[in-house]
Amino acid sequence: MNLRKKFSEADLQRIKDAVKEAESKISGEIVPVIVERSGTYAIASYRAAVLFAMLTFASIVIIDRYIPELAIYDPLSIFIVVLTFGLLGGLLAHYIDPFKRMMLTQLHLDKATRLKAESSFLQEEIFNTRQRTGIMIFLSFFEHEVIIMADKGISKVVEQKEWDSMVQAFITKIKMGDTVGGLEACVKKCAQILLEKQFIISSDDINELRDDLRIE
Repeated sequence: MNLRKKFSEADLQRIKDAVKEAESKISGEIVPVIVERSGTYAIASYRAAVLFAMLTFASIVIIDRYIPELAIYDPLSIFIVVLTFGLLGGLLAHYIDPFKRMMLTQLHLDKATRLKAESSFLQEEIFNTRQRTGIMIFLSFFEHEVIIMADKGISKVVEQKEWDSMVQAFITKIKMGDTVGGLEACVKKCAQILLEKQFIISSDDINELRDDLRIE
């Protein structure tokens, strides 16, 4: 997937305008970040290789028992067949995303997404605001996961359940095929929450972080 091709110039401008509009009212910085995937997941290829190898060997045993005319008796041939199908399984998991996901647990996906989100938070310097009022809206496509991460100036006064509610609304939009609309709504909701918590823009406020969508 080429993420940049997934968003038109109009989409990118729409997101940028939403961030700019939101930040015109609040003393906070909202940073949208979208990544293709959060991890490489080599374990998925290993698991698929082992699974295919085991299924192949089991098939050879069953054929030997019930269809002897098709059975393989040469040990070297058995080894080559099992190895070949094991490699095939590993390659399928490496190149085909839906199959790769089948080889992973939700724990794998959650851990990788959280680590990538934390890395992006630091890389984009979202912590680097005067009042520690940065918010990152993070979407990882492969994992189908959204994380909203706020700096300590905001997180200490906004309950996690409010972010969780926003995440679910965003995911619903993504499933409907409206990623841009979901992101735009999420940005607006962030601004609404900050206004409710009295993070109102001051006369000396400056735009500390750029407004455009980060695509990794």
